[in-house]
Amino acid sequence: MEKVLKNCTVIDTENKRYLTRDIYIDALSVISKISAPETINHQNYEIIDCEGSYVLPGLINAHSHLFSSGKPMSASFGEGTINFGYRLLKTTIGQSILRKIMDKHAQIQLQSGTTTIRSVGEFFYQDVKLREIYAKDEKIGPSLLVSGFFLSITGGHGAPYLALESDSPWEGRKNVRKSIKQGVDWIKICATGGVTDARRIGEAGALQFTEEEITAICEEAHKVGVKVAAHVESTEGVRISLRGGVDTIEHGAPMDEEIIQLYNHNPKSLRGYTSLIPTFQAGAPFAFLAKEESGLNEIAYQNGKMVYEHSIESARQAIENDIAIGMGNDASMKFVTHYDFWRELAHFVDHANLSTWHALDIATRQNAKIIGVDHVVGSIEVGKKADIIVLSENPVEDIKALTKISKVFKNGKLVQRKKVRKYPELDQLLDKILK
Repeated sequence: MEKVLKNCTVIDTENKRYLTRDIYIDALSVISKISAPETINHQNYEIIDCEGSYVLPGLINAHSHLFSSGKPMSASFGEGTINFGYRLLKTTIGQSILRKIMDKHAQIQLQSGTTTIRSVGEFFYQDVKLREIYAKDEKIGPSLLVSGFFLSITGGHGAPYLALESDSPWEGRKNVRKSIKQGVDWIKICATGGVTDARRIGEAGALQFTEEEITAICEEAHKVGVKVAAHVESTEGVRISLRGGVDTIEHGAPMDEEIIQLYNHNPKSLRGYTSLIPTFQAGAPFAFLAKEESGLNEIAYQNGKMVYEHSIESARQAIENDIAIGMGNDASMKFVTHYDFWRELAHFVDHANLSTWHALDIATRQNAKIIGVDHVVGSIEVGKKADIIVLSENPVEDIKALTKISKVFKNGKLVQRKKVRKYPELDQLLDKILK
């Protein structure tokens, strides 16, 4: 049966205005009509009264993982235990368990208003399988764009457990081909080291892939229309990644004039430009919490603090120079749960000096364009999928209103509301970071 969301206060982020509208959703889950409130025949439609509520397109998390909860663990594991766990995950039973864990976390994001997720690094291509389950309507879930394993150098970031390793341009091409054969939407490379597995201070931004290797990987992916996302946490890493032709820079680092120009005009990228997707939420605890509060060791603490400071500077430069900027929170990483994407928007407002209008626009319309789904989602328009969230309070006035979502529609279907398990002690700690 067709639906009508009546008397909605639609938040038009592109034009910074409120519109009182009725939104019609057809039997194919597409927005078929948007009009001023009008009298309609109740027999032909399911009526959903949204008077007094605020309506947005579903949020888009452009940088996420689904394999972990994000809750910091007090225990640490030795190499033997990790190897045993990895071998278990490789089994049919292990992969089934992993897929259920990923589904649980995707469902939490959906409950929190995120209707599209770009997942940039998972084990054993279980993200591809989960994407297909949702796409075939076997189970309601967020739309997924997935990349499977990272591509890294031998011993590089995420290797050997979460990455395919290569040490030459041709090995890189081969790993692109392996991932595309598995059905990925994106290729994710690690151009530099990262915080989570760094063994020394400074390793998070240390160069790993060479420019020649990145170029080969991008050429191989672009041949079949697949874009490349690059984990990068240093200026030189950004430079060689842009020269190589990547389509998005994840995390980012301070820019010089060459880098600014390459973001905006990148002849080797698939679309002729490259976008930046900082992940403030993942780095903020390292920068704002005392080491004793976070429970981090010195190496992780110093690397994480550096990465956060660089990502903030990079984001501000991107905004000043009209570089396409997206938003993702790096969910699954330590301190980044699946129910609090609103914090990423709050960081843009509090620390990158954006208006709430602009932050909401990035999390919806701009993210959709960057990850290549703006023809179907990202805004409330006729012809687009009915991915819609209904809020009891106005997020333009206070971004934390995103925690008060009353309804989520995914492909026009009302998502059954379920209680999400939260971590109060962690939330109290993270609340200290925001204004």
